[in-house]
Amino acid sequence: GSVRIHGENLDRKREKVECVVRQHPGRSSVPKAIEGEQVAAGWPAWLAAVAGEAIQGWIPRRADSFEKLDKIGQGTYSNVYRARDLDQKKVVALKKVRFDNLEPESVRFMAREIHILRRLDHPNVIKLEGLVTSRMSCSLYLVFEYMEHDLAGLASNPGLKFSEPQVKCYMQQLLCGLDHCHSRGVLHHDIKGSNLLLDNNGILKIADFGLASFYDPLQNQPFTSRVVTLWYRPPELLLGATYYGTAVDLWSTGCILAELYAGKPIMPGRTEVEQLHKIFKLCGSPSEDYWRKSKLPHATIFKPQRPYRRCVAETFKEFPAPALALMETLLSIDPSDRGSAASALKSEFFTTKPLPCGPSSLPKYPPSKEFDAKMRNEEARRC
Repeated sequence: GSVRIHGENLDRKREKVECVVRQHPGRSSVPKAIEGEQVAAGWPAWLAAVAGEAIQGWIPRRADSFEKLDKIGQGTYSNVYRARDLDQKKVVALKKVRFDNLEPESVRFMAREIHILRRLDHPNVIKLEGLVTSRMSCSLYLVFEYMEHDLAGLASNPGLKFSEPQVKCYMQQLLCGLDHCHSRGVLHHDIKGSNLLLDNNGILKIADFGLASFYDPLQNQPFTSRVVTLWYRPPELLLGATYYGTAVDLWSTGCILAELYAGKPIMPGRTEVEQLHKIFKLCGSPSEDYWRKSKLPHATIFKPQRPYRRCVAETFKEFPAPALALMETLLSIDPSDRGSAASALKSEFFTTKPLPCGPSSLPKYPPSKEFDAKMRNEEARRC
């Protein structure tokens, strides 16, 4: 059954919202006058005070112009619903963001995601179509185009094996989307199958920019090393690096490439220590020169007693040679050897036969998001 969304929690005290804003003077990213205009345009004061730059020039959509159909995903801070946009007469995805007591820090975190999404504009990157909130509301919905599938959901389908032209088509789209993000100064930080969405026309879009950040290739700036889902996390982050660049997304992309051929994640570690061990066993441990040069915080703890030899080629000897060559580059232990998304797109992998197929010639699948796959597994366990 469908539920109409109404402006939520309208009875929450306005004083509470105003008090949150007043406690943090001078935190606004836009001049006070613009902040006032934004509140007049229908944005809640707590959002205008912290996320002014991210919402600039936009007008909030009304909650009652959407009809929720079903829940399609769940994150740490959000739920995602399939919904009908009653104004535009189309199906969309609504991401409802939960804020703990409108804490300015969590609002700022959300503002960064909105800001990043608005900077990106590419067919292989998810498009933010609007924001739903109101002046008195304490919640926020992000409106996205609706995508039927994600790569993790499809890959977890028993008996489903991707053809080589299909793998190349997905990889080409992923790298085109990444190249766009990197050229706009955005690191995604969480490339994995469930964040790569697919529609019924075979178009792949990179989604979930919740951990993404802006970076300037000409300036070294520190980041946190606690990002990227463990199985797709590069060695430099596991070793505590806080200065890093686009190479983190390329490592994750190499893991995805291998997974599409192997049919399962290639390094499913349970802890950070185990993850590093799996990486060293497959990709070899870093050279003495790298340990010396990198000065990584956890280098002394994690440096293996004896060096490991790289054995990517032997482990995946049944993979086609051009796929293996691209994997070898993307899964380089030294980030500076991974190249760029643009250079990966020029690799022989995409120019040797069989060539990538066009998105429209990809097979059509019944909906199977990773969320559905989890539900299926839970049902199977209960039976």
